[in-house]
Amino acid sequence: MEEIVLKWYSIVSVWIVFLSVVGSVYVLWKKECNHVSSAAELLGNQVPLLDQHQNDDFQEVYSCGSQSQSHSQQLWTSCWRGLHPGFLLLVRLLSLFVLTFFLSWDLHQWGASIFIYYTEWTYALVMVYFAIGSVVSAHGCWLYHTHIITHSRNIDESPGKGDLEDNSANITRLITKKDSDRESVKFQRQYYQEQDIQKAGFWGFLMQISFQISAGAAILTDIIFWCIIVPFVSNAHLGLNLLMGCMHTVNIVFLLLDTSINRLPFPWFRLAYFVLWSALYVIFQWIIHLCGFTWWPYPFLELSTPSAPLWYLVLAAFHIACYGMYALIVKVKDLLFSKLFTRSYVRSY
Repeated sequence: MEEIVLKWYSIVSVWIVFLSVVGSVYVLWKKECNHVSSAAELLGNQVPLLDQHQNDDFQEVYSCGSQSQSHSQQLWTSCWRGLHPGFLLLVRLLSLFVLTFFLSWDLHQWGASIFIYYTEWTYALVMVYFAIGSVVSAHGCWLYHTHIITHSRNIDESPGKGDLEDNSANITRLITKKDSDRESVKFQRQYYQEQDIQKAGFWGFLMQISFQISAGAAILTDIIFWCIIVPFVSNAHLGLNLLMGCMHTVNIVFLLLDTSINRLPFPWFRLAYFVLWSALYVIFQWIIHLCGFTWWPYPFLELSTPSAPLWYLVLAAFHIACYGMYALIVKVKDLLFSKLFTRSYVRSY
């Protein structure tokens, strides 16, 4: 067991992490409670689907409502009007397959010990996002297909002009039947919407926070690797190869590809989840070192140096910068594409 020596700089570093965790929890408690309280208004903000006659209008229905509330349909519809949800599903499945391939290769070469690195934690979380996203997109494709079939059946069952002129009695019967069917389908649709909201309440929440944490964490790890480690560490010591380069590249590439298609929001307050994710990794490192592990995969996390508080403050600021970079990407995407493609682009917010 490693001897525990408490220095002032060690205590200050621990307090920096502790206050970051407390602050993040407070922000989430204030902000997420507002999102939960507004979820009950979601059904009231939905426009009935039966009156929509085009696939483009189908996507417009799913873009209405409170800007602060991420609707369940935003999880699987595209920001490009008219683009079938199956395309987003294909992108997410392909991303998951490629990421799984490289992680399997990494595990085969180095074993489970690679998960001592923050990079591997982030990489695995990106895979979790694409796994959940694939399931949600598949479910969304089923909802989309069901809506198209229902719409087609309503058109096929509509009476023709000649039928109405031949028999006025049929008018009353057909209109009554249509109104009855409309009410039945409307009730059934409302039931499925309520069920969809309940599912999105957990899976949608998990999918969004995994996306938002992954985005910030992927930028953080890739910038540190390519801009700090690679230029200032000799290749003989680093051992840079194709696998290592791909592990620090494909995650952000596929996240950006998904971002260019999806409609997921990127609110600033969910930076708190990113901070909690990194704090969890730091606490993990502290625990294994208390249990006798002596090597630090990231020397700037070491508590036994007088510069430790400075490093922890720099890392805290770097989290804000990295999350802000991705938030800026999403913001620029919305602003730029909504002006260049006014008829074909649907904003995320």
